[in-house]
Amino acid sequence: MNIKQAAEIFSLTVDTLRYYERVGVIPPVHRNSSGYRDYSTRDLNWIYLVKNLRKAGLSVESLIEFATLAQLRETQNVEKAQKQVLRDQLKELDDKLAEMQQVRDLLVYKIETYDEHIAKFKTGEMNTENIEKLWEIK
Repeated sequence: MNIKQAAEIFSLTVDTLRYYERVGVIPPVHRNSSGYRDYSTRDLNWIYLVKNLRKAGLSVESLIEFATLAQLRETQNVEKAQKQVLRDQLKELDDKLAEMQQVRDLLVYKIETYDEHIAKFKTGEMNTENIEKLWEIK
């Protein structure tokens, strides 16, 4: 598969795929006899993985480390290191998801109590002196 087709599959630009290969985010792609990139399923899997890990917040530097480790594959330490990169990213993603869930819960609370709070402010039942402390709400 050529670079244009690979880019279209993942909604990336050709320049992005060239960049990923140039800096080492993905392993080198096989070239055909004419010198053009010829993407295999393995290459497409790498692109898919990288695109999703980037969406999850993994840095380009970490992706380079991950791809470099994948190409070394000669020792079990390399496999452990590569797996640790994934574990670290999963932990970071789980932390972000927990934070986002807290923000979501706050938004749900604010939406559900909005009319009630406005009514209390209008009647004087609630004012700046007796307003709730959002950080203490469970």
